[in-house]
Amino acid sequence: MRRAIVFGATGGIGQAICTELAQSGWSLYLHCHTKWQEACQLSQKLMQQYPEQDFIPIRLSFLAENSDLSKFVQDLLPLNAAVFAQGITDYHFVNGQEMNQVDDMIKVNLTTPIKLAGLLEPLLTKNDFSRIVFLGSVYGKQASALEAVYSATKAGLTAFSQGYAREVASANLTVNVVAPGAVDTAMNAMISAEDMSKVKEEIPAGRLARGSDVSYWVNVLLDKRSSYLTGQTIYVSGGWLI
Repeated sequence: MRRAIVFGATGGIGQAICTELAQSGWSLYLHCHTKWQEACQLSQKLMQQYPEQDFIPIRLSFLAENSDLSKFVQDLLPLNAAVFAQGITDYHFVNGQEMNQVDDMIKVNLTTPIKLAGLLEPLLTKNDFSRIVFLGSVYGKQASALEAVYSATKAGLTAFSQGYAREVASANLTVNVVAPGAVDTAMNAMISAEDMSKVKEEIPAGRLARGSDVSYWVNVLLDKRSSYLTGQTIYVSGGWLI
């Protein structure tokens, strides 16, 4: 049985990823932090649709201490893949951001995923193939004003994946980043309708991405046949900012 853990499973993109992977035959851990009820509901829905697969809701704060991260990983069943779809942003000028918010953004988006990747590695490499996919951002390539720290965390994921992929390639573990452009999710609800309309006008494809536009590429990267693609960042942006 192929099993993946999807971090941030209750988010807009996370839910799309869970749905697509379930359709492809994956059993899943559905991770959340605060949205436990949503994780349980999504798990139950997928179990009804795919009764021969397992769907297990699981909770972890990405602000947790190192010892809590280690314990979390120790309690997991065997895994073939880990997908990091969690993330937070803060739409402010740098000099107007709270220092604690900067710390939290770096920890949730970059340092905790890096730590978890290292902790998960022995579990993943027990299999004949395994996968790690991080959700980056087009802003990791062309950083955005008012989201400078967020952009830095996403650029960090790209750099980390390039280096880490070289470390684990011989163990049949691939490490890649799927980097969306503007996606129609709750994270972008903080942007005014006027500003969002301007963004849409800049996108050559003429629309925001849907969750399924992103989940498709995650599914492709988790396929056993994608073993020769590693250390890459795939920009799913409709032609915007690339």
